[in-house]
Amino acid sequence: MEKKEEIYRGKAKTLYATTDKDLAISHFRDDATAFDGKKKDTIADKGIINNKLSGVLFELLESRGIPTHFVRILNEKEMLVKQAEIILIEVIARNVVAGSLSKRLGIPEGVELKAPIIEFYFKKDELGDPFINQEHIRILDLATDDEVETMKELALIANDILTDFFKQKELILVDIKFEFGRHKGDIILADEISPDTCRLWDVKTKEKLDKDRFRRDLGKVRESYQEILRRVLE
Repeated sequence: MEKKEEIYRGKAKTLYATTDKDLAISHFRDDATAFDGKKKDTIADKGIINNKLSGVLFELLESRGIPTHFVRILNEKEMLVKQAEIILIEVIARNVVAGSLSKRLGIPEGVELKAPIIEFYFKKDELGDPFINQEHIRILDLATDDEVETMKELALIANDILTDFFKQKELILVDIKFEFGRHKGDIILADEISPDTCRLWDVKTKEKLDKDRFRRDLGKVRESYQEILRRVLE
């Protein structure tokens, strides 16, 4: 199988076609962005860390019955994935109040929710990825009602699996962003699972070990990502 032309370039990953029309190569870059791309930087080894983490966590979810686009790790910064038509909805599972939820509801960060909640956001950078509901999804024709229910169900199950897994690593999964795609008529989990796409806090100190360190200029971004990888692999 041969790597071919670039078919998509996101904020932190580049997707390449292959000689197999059903497969693509996802290349993890060291680029870091926040606030819809307004803040940018480069973090050494981020691509390596996120590629390895995503591979481990996708394998975990696959072993528990969650369909994903992951096929296998190819090298330090690349994984082989199934070609999928990405649905333009970010599905957020929240376990603890943080970020925009705190601002919208006036609840202090760190308050544990009684049960996980699912939120939908329109994946549209120029609009600031706005919060949307199921009626908006229908109007925008982003997904069918059945697809929305499937994504919500998969997100809740994956969130439970990952919450338990991270707890064993003395990490709190505060919230996580899932992206889904259509592959041969099925809904599958795509994108990545890393400190770029979820908030992870240390159980004892509540220290932030995720992308918020970059967003909020807290420093030690690379070290925090490395610490997540160390705990996941131990």
